[in-house]
Amino acid sequence: MKNFKTLLFSVVASLIFSQAGAQGANVAFGTIRQDTSLPVEVTADNLSVENATGTAIFTGNVAIGQGEMRLTAARVLVVYRAEQKGIARLEATGGVTLVSGEDAAESERADYNIDDGTIVMTGNVLLAQGASALSADKMSIRLEDGTAQMTGRVKTILQTGSGN
Repeated sequence: MKNFKTLLFSVVASLIFSQAGAQGANVAFGTIRQDTSLPVEVTADNLSVENATGTAIFTGNVAIGQGEMRLTAARVLVVYRAEQKGIARLEATGGVTLVSGEDAAESERADYNIDDGTIVMTGNVLLAQGASALSADKMSIRLEDGTAQMTGRVKTILQTGSGN
């Protein structure tokens, strides 16, 4: 009987994983909805401003905060809207970590589009939610409703709840 339960669990898990890898996985991200109109605070070891291109490059221990959301990375490129009318997007690279509420995600790169309220994380994405963890090639987060979609070889470990 125990072997049958193990076999049944393996089959169900295989089906779940094959669907997740093919279609992606929708998950909640963060405990609150993020207001993208809030100011963005950036701290870093170095700053280089390029007025001609409307960009600023922050390097070394970069930490960004907006409301309850926090992002850290080795390097962040800030792209301003025309005539310095605010930030259009942020491009973070190098050991990116994004934290919102109890959820934390890591990746090689994160692109935050302020106007449409999305963050796309790529490159060895790992999402930790309490005791659960998911990994994928890409995670797209919609800050307005706190949802995320993970695509590209999605993997998770399902706990059976039994001690056997």
